[in-house]
Amino acid sequence: MTSRREADRWISDGRVSVNGKIVDELGVKVDEEKDIVRVDGRRIQAEPNPVYILLNKPAGYLVTLKDPFRRATVKSLLPASLGRVFPVGRLDLDTEGLLLLTNDGELAFRLSHPRFGVKKIYAAKVRGEPGREALRRLERGVYLEGEKTAPAKVALLSAGQKSSWLQLELREGRKREVREMCRAVGFPVLELRRVEFAGLSLEGLKPGQWRRLEPGEVRRIKALVDLA
Repeated sequence: MTSRREADRWISDGRVSVNGKIVDELGVKVDEEKDIVRVDGRRIQAEPNPVYILLNKPAGYLVTLKDPFRRATVKSLLPASLGRVFPVGRLDLDTEGLLLLTNDGELAFRLSHPRFGVKKIYAAKVRGEPGREALRRLERGVYLEGEKTAPAKVALLSAGQKSSWLQLELREGRKREVREMCRAVGFPVLELRRVEFAGLSLEGLKPGQWRRLEPGEVRRIKALVDLA
């Protein structure tokens, strides 16, 4: 943290500028959002206030902030006033459900890292009716690209000859993991929705809607990854 004495010295030495103009006295007011402050030519920027957003992502939106082909992204579902926030992990284009976005880089990293084993729950509509053996294989783990998936909790929510709904609880975050696991046991995914992440749910949010996390929710998810 810069002391008052250091700031005085910088100004007296002509090292501070605002919007290209050298500051020669204390007490100059600046707008953190508009004005450019430099010390020795290096731009000084205030740390942004932390933002934690829970979004119910609809199908058909890319989980990225910018797409070179101008396809719809989750950024378009959020107001610009939130500032720059980043997705925590990924959901496929056709996958719906719970997505966190934040500007808290350390929290985002830990929530995404398999070392912390953050719980994710999915509802998957699959083609056909999986039997007990298929469910056991999903629970024990299946080999994807030569590496076995971590043990999972799997429940059959509803069954039918044409399609069935499964609930899968995972604690790792491999790319397209749920889709590839179900395909590996012979029951490809028709629809996929993430319904819970880090103990958070989509209660009260329709597809495309979002809300800020409550302070208590932020404390709980930080505690999950040793940031309390």
